[in-house]
Amino acid sequence: MPEPLLDHLVLATHDLDTTVAEFTTATGVQPVEGGRHVGRGTRNYLVGFGPTSYLEIIGPDVERPVEPGAMPFGLGQLTGSRLVTWAVHPRDLESAVAAAAAQGCDLGAIQSMSRTTPAGDTLSWRLTMIDPAPYDGIVPFLIDWGESRHPAASGLPTVELVDFTATHPQPDAVNAVLHALDLDLPVNRGEAALTATVAGPAGSYQLR
Repeated sequence: MPEPLLDHLVLATHDLDTTVAEFTTATGVQPVEGGRHVGRGTRNYLVGFGPTSYLEIIGPDVERPVEPGAMPFGLGQLTGSRLVTWAVHPRDLESAVAAAAAQGCDLGAIQSMSRTTPAGDTLSWRLTMIDPAPYDGIVPFLIDWGESRHPAASGLPTVELVDFTATHPQPDAVNAVLHALDLDLPVNRGEAALTATVAGPAGSYQLR
């Protein structure tokens, strides 16, 4: 069963159109355009896992470029695709930030962001974001959609999240932070990596 507080997985890619096409061919499910992140030089496509979680495929917005270093998730340095991090929606954003800090993990300041959907609706949310991401992105960032409708509840096409795993050279430290955030993802020892498998009617697709 997926982590109950999972909000979304972030698959970053240097070539958004190619990655979306590969995903569609492998799973038989076409992700839908999410929107543009104005000023950050990125845009995304989304596919749901259920009513409260989804996959975000994010890449450079070639029509509105910015300096490579200004893009999030290290997109300016990517030469392929990579599952770079994940997000959770805690019950209380401020309390979760404090809980992580008590374990020596700085999740960054809470920021307000928004984007306009292709339908012209504005989505607004608050999140924590810090670069570089704590523990190589294995510790998730936190998000609170407030009064906005959750993207996964907007009629997204869906795939099944078959599995989601993590490894890190410091598993005890990472697991302590995840426990403080009330998360159930066990982290084993290994290179810093997130791996997930999703499946649709045409087959499966691995995110890593």
